[in-house]
Amino acid sequence: MNQHAQFRHQPRILAIVLAGGAGGRLGALTDHRAKPAMPLAGSFRLIDVALSNLHHSGISDVWIMEQYQPKTINDHLRNGRPWDLDRTRGGLLVLPPFSGHEGEGFAEGNADGLLRQASFIRDFAPDLVLVLSSDHLYRLDYRDVVDTHRAAGAALTMVTVDFDGDASNHGVVDVDDAGRVTGFAYKPEEPRTSVVAAEVFLYSAPALLDALEHLQDGREGLGDYGHHLVPHLVEQGSVVEHRLEGYWRDLGTPANYLRAHLDLVDGKGLDLADPQWPVLTEPPQLVPAFIGEGAVIANSMIAPGAVVHGTVRRSVVGSGATVEAGAVVEDSVLLNRVRLTDGATVRHAIVDSGAVVSGERIGAGPDAPAVVDRHGRMDD
Repeated sequence: MNQHAQFRHQPRILAIVLAGGAGGRLGALTDHRAKPAMPLAGSFRLIDVALSNLHHSGISDVWIMEQYQPKTINDHLRNGRPWDLDRTRGGLLVLPPFSGHEGEGFAEGNADGLLRQASFIRDFAPDLVLVLSSDHLYRLDYRDVVDTHRAAGAALTMVTVDFDGDASNHGVVDVDDAGRVTGFAYKPEEPRTSVVAAEVFLYSAPALLDALEHLQDGREGLGDYGHHLVPHLVEQGSVVEHRLEGYWRDLGTPANYLRAHLDLVDGKGLDLADPQWPVLTEPPQLVPAFIGEGAVIANSMIAPGAVVHGTVRRSVVGSGATVEAGAVVEDSVLLNRVRLTDGATVRHAIVDSGAVVSGERIGAGPDAPAVVDRHGRMDD
């Protein structure tokens, strides 16, 4: 029997993709776009990861919660067509901020955003609510999380990872031998463990709605998930983990964004073109990349529409970008339509879309990469 058919009743699952944050940790890279719309590997966007995982997991009721720079996301979503979400029943629904109803206004954090959509969630009447961030790189069949959740009879199942980086930037989790979450600290200065929340949360819908209603009393807002919502459910003893053993990376900082891309070119990250679980996106209407006669390219990803005459090593060159003869790119990410002229050298850097770098030497270290804004200026 298929492992996902062990329960006779198939639950109604509502997936909510959180795409409203300003992404301030990425600096100039999110001054003019929402973080979920950030390019990934030259040809994709960050939000493609969550939407592709949902598609492959067979989950088709998907709401996108927007707030900051929504047009940059909507221009990419195309009514959900790349992920087979443009359907008559169910499919993709965009949730912008609104006025004139209970829950109106701008949310102050992702849990506060859920609170503002609580009446719509209640009307939809799902059995389970799957809440996903849209700035992480990972592969996961969410049906496995559903199986864990239902077997445990949990109010909340959080996906966790044993993180090899700085856990203080995440929700840190204490787990007992049975997989029950016994403690949770949101971005603590001194983490007790290396196990962190991967920001994939599966709630039983009644438990989520009851918690939101309870926590709303006496508070102006609920902030992020780690401020009140998750700690409240952990205190109730009704939270379990689902451990993700594969690759996972938060791309919300320049250092992590660059590291994830270097992992991809080094073969340590995900295979984005895995035929069993490809990342799906809106196909680009671009000609193939052009590699000039004198170009030197090693261990790099070159997106469609790019033109390379210079030297590219261990880097990602975005769609429509140009590396002229005499220009050098190493250990870096060039976003779409970047132009490096003769004499420009870029190392350990992220160069924003449309920037022109002329005859300069831009460099930093892998743990603190340089960020060049779209006007060609270094981001302070």
